[in-house]
Amino acid sequence: MQIQVQVNQVGPTTSEGVARSHHVLVDRPLDKGGHDQGMMGGEHLLIALGGCLMSNLLAAAQAREADIQGVRFEIVGTLESAPSRFGAIDILVQAQAADSKLLSKLVEMADRACIASNTLRSAVQLTIRVADQSLASA
Repeated sequence: MQIQVQVNQVGPTTSEGVARSHHVLVDRPLDKGGHDQGMMGGEHLLIALGGCLMSNLLAAAQAREADIQGVRFEIVGTLESAPSRFGAIDILVQAQAADSKLLSKLVEMADRACIASNTLRSAVQLTIRVADQSLASA
């Protein structure tokens, strides 16, 4: 199986990513010579990682009828140079869950199923942490 996308130039510094019927713009900020028409590629990479994990987490929770609400990821990529890259990515998972141990288990399952985290793990220090929250404290 393959996944195919297209990236097309649509402006002097702007490109458009196309996947199925979905479109996103990629650009550089004004202070880096761009036109700020979209997120930078590195920002898209972090969002793609978060989106992949979130999709798998929500699917796992739904399949188990888990009482989990308000899921939010804080994702921080630490930049390295020569060459420019992420040296580390830290993800903090926040959610209101009736069972915090089940939430942690579902996060592990989502991580194992996520194409993005499985791909990046061998290239970057990837940390996924679950914040201590519960529905009772919400």
